[in-house]
Parts: sequence; structure tokens; C-alpha cells
Amino acid sequence: MKHLSAAILALATSSSDVSAFLAPTSRRHVVVPTAVMMTTSTGNGDVEEDRRSFVVRSSATATAATLSTIVGSSAILPPPANAATSRQWTQVRVPFEDTVYDVDFDSPTHGYIVGARGSFAETNDGGSTWEPRSFSNLDAEEEITYRFQVVSFKDGEGWVLGKPTLLLHTKDGGKNWERIPLSPKLPGEPTGILALGPNMAEMITSSGAVYTTENAGRNWKAQVKETIDATLNRISSSGVSGASYFTGSIVNEQRDARGAYLAVSSRGNFFLTWEPGQDFWIPHNRGTPRRIQNMGFVRGDIKNGLWMTLNGGKLLTSPPGVDLMGEEFPFTESNIKTGGYGITDVAWKDENEVWAVGGSNTMYVSKDNGKNFVFDRSANDIPGNLYNVKFFPEFGNAGWALGSNGLLLKYVGESA
Repeated sequence: MKHLSAAILALATSSSDVSAFLAPTSRRHVVVPTAVMMTTSTGNGDVEEDRRSFVVRSSATATAATLSTIVGSSAILPPPANAATSRQWTQVRVPFEDTVYDVDFDSPTHGYIVGARGSFAETNDGGSTWEPRSFSNLDAEEEITYRFQVVSFKDGEGWVLGKPTLLLHTKDGGKNWERIPLSPKLPGEPTGILALGPNMAEMITSSGAVYTTENAGRNWKAQVKETIDATLNRISSSGVSGASYFTGSIVNEQRDARGAYLAVSSRGNFFLTWEPGQDFWIPHNRGTPRRIQNMGFVRGDIKNGLWMTLNGGKLLTSPPGVDLMGEEFPFTESNIKTGGYGITDVAWKDENEVWAVGGSNTMYVSKDNGKNFVFDRSANDIPGNLYNVKFFPEFGNAGWALGSNGLLLKYVGESA
């Protein structure tokens, strides 16, 4: 592979036009400051026993900051009163005790999980067992300082995104990794990365900047013309509550299968949508006085509608085909008795079966497309909080739920 010192993100100084951050040089490359450039190195992904043994002995010390308030004062509440009716998930052991942030599969059998304190593990048997892995271009002391938040694979090519900002890329299913330098002038911090194919990926930042690359991260092309700050300053009189004094960043960025994005303001007082081809994000009122905790897409497509969770354990869904250019969405509250526990994530398994997870490892299932939910006991006796639930339709609808203290649950269905 050619050395990366000739190209990465080309960034200018304009704060109102995201495309200006990618001004090319005569060779369409920009030299990143020396402090940012790093020589790539490769390795075979072998386990570093000393570091991993330390990690396994260590207790979990980091959880998602944006989710830490979800359980809040409600953490002292008793479990939901509506009796448990099923156990459709089973716990899978992982080789660390830190928060699991993301999971992705490259095939029905091969996948990776990432987490806090440099946690990184691989499976070759569909997730039944997981083996710790490390990155050869990060030493043990350095790796443990990172929180690996996102992992994405497609056809043997993968990306891992960490915080403090770190982007890693592999072309051989994770056997060897290279470090992709990113300029500190990037608008916002990278918060998401998606593998799209050979040398191709899409990245989003906390300022709403969306970039794509077709040469493994050497160059990135802006897809949105304005940062969210610039857009809201320009249309501050639009009537969207809270948009006129927007500061900070967006959180809980979600992407649907067609490339549309959904994000929540860091205050939780409004949300925004963006679709490919649009020049800027569209802000929308939340339609409720409660603070938004998280949002996502119904069955992975913005055209099917949106779901929204609020403080106090509320869950709402919108109908399909809503006007994405409008300021307000019509939401309907689901019948879900959470006892006040916050709901952190929701996922559709199919057109009827829906799963919601949240504080104190609570799980709920709906069999009528999210209208009514009942409690599931799968994680009832496990301490901690669940942060993420996802299904993989391309791999037999395999389902996974992720949480604190190294918690990983696998969906097994009604037979559990």
C-alpha cells in the first residue's frame, strides 16, 4: 500500500461552508501538519497477553456520557411491574469487563466487537466465542487510553473509530490495520464510520459534516454544504424551538440503509434530518416538553417513519411517509410500562417484532410493530445498563444487545 503522507483530509478555515474544508492542492491532496501525520504499520492481530490480562482484571470505568443520565434518578426504581413473559436472549462471554459499544459482522461467522479502554475482540464462529485482539500500531499503554466506539465491515474491509479521535482501516478482514490520520481542523469530532465497499467509506462528525472516501481515506469529499451551526444561524427564525440558540453538537447520529441521517441536538430539545442530495440539515420540533434521549428509523428506513425515546421511559413512533421538509412530525406514544427506566435503543427485527433496551438492563418486546410492549427477563438478573440493540438481516437476522460491564447478549428467540 502506498504511504499515506501525501493525502488525508484537505481542510480550509471557513466555518459556514463544509465543502471549504476540503480545498484540494494542485495534486488534490493536502499535507497534514507533521504532528498529525503518522507512519502506518501492520501486524497479525496477535493477542498481547500482558495488556489483555490487565484489562480483564480491571473493572469497567467508562460508560457513554450521553447515556449516563438516562437511568439517573430512576435507577432506584423497582423493576417494571408487568411480569416477565419471556427470555429470548442469552449472555455470551467476552474477554473483557468494559462497556461494549458496537458489534459488526463481515459474514455469518466472522465479526468484531469494540468497547471502552481499548477493548477489541473477534469471533469466527458466529459470536459463540470471542478472542481478544490488539492493534500492532498501538502499544499496550496507548491502546488502553482509547474508547473504540464504532466498528464497520463490508467484504473483508473494515474501519474502527475511537475516541480521542482515532481512525483505523483494514483490507484483509482485520489481520493488518493502518492508522488513517485526520486533521485537527475537521469540523467537529468524527462520530460514525460506515464501510461501503472496496476503499470506500462514509464518515459523519458531531457538527453534522458528512464525508465520503473512495481511496481508503486519502481524500474525503463533503456531502453537506453547511455545518449544522451555520444552518441554524441562517434560519434561526424558522420556528423550531431551541434552534435559535443551538450550541455544542449533535448526538445519537443514525444512518438508514439509503444514506439518510437523523441526529438529536445535544440539549435534546429538537432533532434534524438529512438526505443525500440536500445541501443542509432540516431541523424539526420534538412536539413534546420531555427531553429526547435517542432516535432512530423504523425498519432501518426514514420512509418507514421514526422512533423517539424521551426522559421517563417514553417511546414514540411516527407514521411512514412523513414530510421530511416539515418542522413537526406526528408521533404516537407506544404502550410500554418501563417504571421510569430510560430507553436507550430500539430495533426492528422484522415488520412486527420490535425490541427496546434500557437502564438497569431492561428489555421489552413488541409483536405488533411497536404499539404494545411486554417485559423480557433475559437480562433481569445481570447488573448494568444496556445501550444498544441491533439485528443483521443480511446474516439470518442475527440479533445482539450490548451494554456495560462487558455485557453481550445474543438473540435466540422464543425457544429461550
